[in-house]
Amino acid sequence: MKPRICAAALAAALALTAAGCSGKAGKDDDGKAGAGGVKTGNGVTDKTVSLGVLTDMTGVYASLGKSVTQAQQLWVKQTNAAGGICGRQIELTVRDHGYDPQKALAAYTELEPKVLGFAQFIGSPFVAAVKQRIDGQDKGLVLPQAWSASLLGSPYVRVVGATYDIETINAVDYLLGAKRIAKGDKIGHVYFEGDYGENALAGSKFAAKEAGLTVVEQKIKPTDNDMSAQVAALKQAGVKAVLISAGPRQAASLVGVAAAGGFNVPIVGNNSAFAPQLLATPAGPALMKDYYVAASTLPIGSAQMGPAKLAKEYKAAYPKDGLDNGVVAGYTAAAVYGEVLKKACESKELTREGIEKALLTINAYDSGFGITHDFSDPKAPSTRKSLIMKPDNKVPGGLKVVRDGSVSAAAERFTPGS
Repeated sequence: MKPRICAAALAAALALTAAGCSGKAGKDDDGKAGAGGVKTGNGVTDKTVSLGVLTDMTGVYASLGKSVTQAQQLWVKQTNAAGGICGRQIELTVRDHGYDPQKALAAYTELEPKVLGFAQFIGSPFVAAVKQRIDGQDKGLVLPQAWSASLLGSPYVRVVGATYDIETINAVDYLLGAKRIAKGDKIGHVYFEGDYGENALAGSKFAAKEAGLTVVEQKIKPTDNDMSAQVAALKQAGVKAVLISAGPRQAASLVGVAAAGGFNVPIVGNNSAFAPQLLATPAGPALMKDYYVAASTLPIGSAQMGPAKLAKEYKAAYPKDGLDNGVVAGYTAAAVYGEVLKKACESKELTREGIEKALLTINAYDSGFGITHDFSDPKAPSTRKSLIMKPDNKVPGGLKVVRDGSVSAAAERFTPGS
């Protein structure tokens, strides 16, 4: 990630970028009936349905962006080979913004009038910057590759999976259930400044209050890569476990430094705090010893049918590329979009309004990756469940499940974003 980006500043930049656009941008077309008597709008013809992809293929999330995008392209290829949806072929229009705010907003403004919606948008600050425009004017469904509770509440920006705060509450519950921490203990929380880390911190504070724990905070910047000072502070404070809401590089440093200094406590990261490439670094052995990851999907290396099938198909399509959980995340989002398209087709309304209505009817979607999703309430994430995984270099993708998807009592009581 880059340092914290102000959503208000991005929104202002977007306004300037969009100033020369037509007043019709983002509104559905006349909605005339097309092939099969289906009402159509932006991005839909009698032969195609166009979806946008705003990704990072060259910036700080390049590895994730590549995996997510290729998985979505695989889904499109498979869907079209099976006849498409609603008698139409699916098309993805991809733009690489390189995690640059100006490029991300310019790409959104360019594609928005041309597509039905977006199957991917990496970067919660960027999504937040256009959220008001999406809700008030554009109304195209966006499935972000981000899990901040700040994105909840919109009928058109929908989080697929548990938000960071809920995910963190479930992580604390895992530590409690495994008897690694107990009432009266201190737990550390190393977190990025900004939306992601501070949303996760809200979860750890709630979980700590519920369980009689104390949180020792360590705020860091995305540019901070050496966690020596944070480990020293947490060790001195006497914490019994550590949560990390940062990137893979920070997680590897934290775990490696702790192990080297004899600070042997369990460490749990959010879903974006791991990459399988870390297992080939000097931190690899420490990561496999006592590091855990919470997420709302089975890992790509799982032997269960969904991940196993996808792993085989992805490797066949992209034999030179490795496996990571970006593959599962991307494929899941694309499949969710496909389910919405099918529902909208049944109602003969492939418009943005039709997509919004169709999504609200999906309250028990089995993704095939360990979680059932409910999209009937825009104010809620699609699930409150999290799986807990542990690094393992013998497993494709580098993660194995140590606790199946579950939601803690504290996470059930919690209001995301509070």
